[in-house]
Amino acid sequence: MLVGVFFKQIAALSFFIKIFNLNKLYMHFLLLVILCSTSIALILKYNDTRKGELIVLLAGNYLVASSIALILLLISPSAIFSSQTLLFGAALGFLFVITFFALALAIKHAGTGLAITSSRLSVIIPIIISILFFNETPNELYLIGFVFTFITFILFYFSVKSGHKDGDGKLKYLFLLAVFVGIGINDFALKLFKVIRIEQEEPFFILFIFSSAFIYSSAYIIIKKIKIEKQTALWGFTLGIPNVPTTVFLLNALAILPAIVVFPLMNVGIILLTTLMAFWIWKEKLNRWGVLALASGLIAILFLSLGR
Repeated sequence: MLVGVFFKQIAALSFFIKIFNLNKLYMHFLLLVILCSTSIALILKYNDTRKGELIVLLAGNYLVASSIALILLLISPSAIFSSQTLLFGAALGFLFVITFFALALAIKHAGTGLAITSSRLSVIIPIIISILFFNETPNELYLIGFVFTFITFILFYFSVKSGHKDGDGKLKYLFLLAVFVGIGINDFALKLFKVIRIEQEEPFFILFIFSSAFIYSSAYIIIKKIKIEKQTALWGFTLGIPNVPTTVFLLNALAILPAIVVFPLMNVGIILLTTLMAFWIWKEKLNRWGVLALASGLIAILFLSLGR
């Protein structure tokens, strides 16, 4: 199944490359981020259809991710250690786990569609902070792309709103807000690292993020005495494979392109590709709002690409 999904995503990405002429070297990292992030979203969706224990999935994911990060560190002879990077990575690893929990609760109380839309809307946080503090000024084409980006999110909101859960009152909005803030801060933290730390510290930073996240999630399993199902753990191992490359490619994209370009393109690209793959694999149909959202997303990608 995973092999088929991978080649389907490659085919879809090839389509985007041809349509928008994105076959420039500095765009490859961003396309790889979208590919890896979509793989993660599809695995999470599959686990949700199986009703697998989320924390077990996450622990397996972080175990493999930290192992891959260690290998990357060992093959990086110029890597430099610092206590600041250790603390930064450990803190971000904790936030990674908390955000995943918030996402799981948002899915439970508000439905998958609204939870994913909320997570993608978080793009506004790193964009605003980058404009205010890092002097990343958008040109006219970027601004048009931003407008269509938010139109896309609004249309996707209407697309999934009709199928959201009605229960739990205001509680669901609390979890949706937590997802929005958590993922926004996670994305900005990666941008901040590129600004305040040197590139040679990056391998240690990635290792500290995922190894600390593994420690936190494992401790939760032990304290709560959660049963580990073999199949869920195996899917967690699978999830860990694209997780590290996602962070690595995102850091590389942020080193080449401004955050105000990277995050809108990344989020719209993930939504579009995930939606198309869900239709391809699970035959999930789109209503008219969803079709309009896809069209708006394609326009957003076009203008953001032209504005680079």
